[in-house]
Amino acid sequence: QVQLVESGGGLVQPGGSLRLSCVASGKIFHITTMGWYRQAPGKQRELVATITRAGGRNYADSVKDRFTISRDNAQNTVSLQMNSLKPEDTAVYYCSADVMRYTDTRTYYRYWGQGTQVTVSS
Repeated sequence: QVQLVESGGGLVQPGGSLRLSCVASGKIFHITTMGWYRQAPGKQRELVATITRAGGRNYADSVKDRFTISRDNAQNTVSLQMNSLKPEDTAVYYCSADVMRYTDTRTYYRYWGQGTQVTVSS
C-alpha cells in the first residue's frame, strides 16, 4: 500500500560526497517523521538522521557536521547529503517514513525502503 524507493548509492573515495534520495508513494494520507538508517555487515541497523514534518532534525554523533537531511513534504521525498565520507560510513542505507494511510487514519505505520549500498573505499 505504501512504497519507499531509494536511489543514489554507490562507490566513492574517502573524502568524497554522495546524495541519497527516497520517494514515498501509495495510499498516503500523512507522513510525520522521515529518516535514514544504515546497517554495516555484522552490525545492527543504526539511526543516521531523522527529520520531522516541520523540519526538526536529529543526527547520529558520527555524522554530525558531515551529513545533511532534508525533505519535500509536497513530493513525499527525503534526501541525505553525505560529505567528507569515511570508510566507516560503508553500509546499506535505508530510508524510513512514519505514514498514516487513507485506509486507516487512526495510527501511523513505519515503512522502510529496500536499501541502497554506499561503499567508501580507495
